[in-house]
Amino acid sequence: MKLSALRFADFSSLGEAATNWSEMVTKLKSLSDDANDQLKGKADKANWAGTNATVTRDFITKTSSEFKDAHSQAQSIYNILNDAKTELEGYKKSLNERIDRGIREHNLTVTDNGDSFTVTMNVHPDRSSNPSSLPENSQADVDALRDDIQTILTNATTSDTTAADALKAIVNAQAYGFANVSYADRDSAATALREAEKMAALAKDPKDLSKEEFDELNAGLAKYHNDDLFSERFATQLGAEGTLKFWATINDPRDGGELGQDRVDKYGELQTNLSLTLANATQSDSPAMRTWERDMVAMGDKTIETGTAQTRGFPIMSSLMRSGDFDDKFLTDYGNKLMETERKITNSTDMADIAWHDPMGLYLNRTGSDTGADPMTGYMKALGNSPDAATDFFNADYGDLKSDEDEKNLTNFDYLFEEREWVPDTNSDMDESDEGRNAMAHALEAATTGHPAGESPKLENLEHNQGQADLYSRLVGSVSEDRDRLLDHRSMADSFGRMSAEYMPDIHRALDPTQQNEAGLYPISGATAEMTQGDVTRFLHTVGRSPEGYAAINIGEHNYTAALMQHHFQNPDSYINDPNFSQADNLDATIGKVSERAGEIQGIIGAGRAFEAEADGGAKDAEFNGALDSAKNWGSGLVGVGVGVATAPFTGPGGIVAGGIATTGADAILDAIFGGMEKDSAGEIIYRNGEEWGKTEDSTYTLVERSAQNASEASGNPSPHIVSTASGSAESGFNNAATDVSKYVDGEGIPGELDTED
Repeated sequence: MKLSALRFADFSSLGEAATNWSEMVTKLKSLSDDANDQLKGKADKANWAGTNATVTRDFITKTSSEFKDAHSQAQSIYNILNDAKTELEGYKKSLNERIDRGIREHNLTVTDNGDSFTVTMNVHPDRSSNPSSLPENSQADVDALRDDIQTILTNATTSDTTAADALKAIVNAQAYGFANVSYADRDSAATALREAEKMAALAKDPKDLSKEEFDELNAGLAKYHNDDLFSERFATQLGAEGTLKFWATINDPRDGGELGQDRVDKYGELQTNLSLTLANATQSDSPAMRTWERDMVAMGDKTIETGTAQTRGFPIMSSLMRSGDFDDKFLTDYGNKLMETERKITNSTDMADIAWHDPMGLYLNRTGSDTGADPMTGYMKALGNSPDAATDFFNADYGDLKSDEDEKNLTNFDYLFEEREWVPDTNSDMDESDEGRNAMAHALEAATTGHPAGESPKLENLEHNQGQADLYSRLVGSVSEDRDRLLDHRSMADSFGRMSAEYMPDIHRALDPTQQNEAGLYPISGATAEMTQGDVTRFLHTVGRSPEGYAAINIGEHNYTAALMQHHFQNPDSYINDPNFSQADNLDATIGKVSERAGEIQGIIGAGRAFEAEADGGAKDAEFNGALDSAKNWGSGLVGVGVGVATAPFTGPGGIVAGGIATTGADAILDAIFGGMEKDSAGEIIYRNGEEWGKTEDSTYTLVERSAQNASEASGNPSPHIVSTASGSAESGFNNAATDVSKYVDGEGIPGELDTED
């Protein structure tokens, strides 16, 4: 900044801009509150059906979020502007005061030369007489004033340029809409950008990275990976190729040098921090970041050379995609190119293990689960955190490859789940790893539920769209067609169980074909997963043979039944409204049907559990009980949104979702499972003895009966008769499960005592 520019600066325009932004912040805060409390709030509580239940609700949710982002961005802009204005006014004041003091105390002159300035001493022609009693001065006084002025100008320049840089970065972050940024002042934004450039500079020279520099880089990424400006600046400064070379180089035994010995135990931490940083960076829509994304996709099939290896870009980048939420468009473009590359280098459906596996390749994944040789594994991990991208990816055509049986094009789901031979891999203990398929299961969970894998649903993603529902239907059909697709890779069962817990209305309908078109009994808002009774039976039995899968379906089914019963008690005419019978009799028939299906589902998964107990002599029973306990946090989250599975518990006629979900009796039911509630009739624990079919049956009808009792009491009109009906119907449904399993599981996986043909 030039001397005269600061000395005579007029900051009134800057002040006016700050004032205007302050007023804008106030207005946007009001709009944001209204959008959340009025627009979104009313939308959550409104009755929706058909397209409105998915498209319109989703649009309103995103619009409300945009108002929130607009306010956050405006607040940050105001904070930076106001902070810069205050700082610059302070520097102007300091400059003029320092110049005045130099003139007054040391008789010095400051001359502006345009791009520079000079400080000189004023000397009287007849210095000896000193008629004006001028103050003494020296070269030291000149140097001090010069240095002080230069320091002020440098600081003012920094304030001005960093504020401008931060403002440009915020504005450029999104080509459309608003950036979700939050900065309290200019300095915090400037520091983020400065640190990003510093960290990128360290990563640009990985061969010579010292232990101390490694620690500094790791700490910087850990501190700032959630900072939007930092993430974008770091990624774009390092570049796509620089990112790949950095991670490949430090993992190369030759190039990694001392780091591979002294810091290898920190590689996993660095991998996570780097992945989180890059994921956050892709959320930016700046021109520089768009270039980074295009370059990264283009380099996926290119070779990155390090000291001892030549590695394609895909395995390297996929190893850096295992944490964080990557931008959907980037994931789509990346996935399309990855699948295109795999088609090109395999030329068939069963060669992926050969195409990607390199015995001499780099150990790129440091999380311990696998080596990172298969780029599909890391990509699946990324999809598990990005539901929309996952849904689109699995439903997309794989290419020209045809199915052997029906000659139709395969989808990416068909190829990955049914056809692909996954790359053989090992974990950090050198044991065989099935992490690729496990990651795929997480991605499928996100793709079918609309939220990241492992999380409980929220109100905004209760309804399933057509793509999600169709994918779940295909998954169920695929496992039913060949149950070894799951039984040979049981690490996937926990995800299959959790997603099934969110499709309980669809499952109930499928097991009762006569009710599939009657929305009043099993209300569903949004799309329905169309499945056959046989497919669902085989699928549930198969998932039920794995402890984690059994636990998730067990918990999800009881949660659904408890909340659904409360809905029907509070809306007794929502399904049966026969004028020839009393309301109580109509409700009794409704609760009986719900209870029968609940018992049937518990019986099918109980048969799967019992088969495992019989096959292993009861050795696995403790694993099933442990899985029930481990699922507590996830299961408790289901209660937080009522049914938490495709529809809210309090719905109007026609399956229209209503917001404002109240507490249901589900919490007490799930506490019985998690806490090991003792039954009233005997001192046995709920679902703790899976070896004995009769004990599982007792647990089932006990909890179904309690669900009906809780719902009855919550309605304010207790009905012991209906509660009794629920118990009997649950027993009937449980016994029907033996017939279902015998009919549809082809005589396999049925405990001897359940074989109804004997």
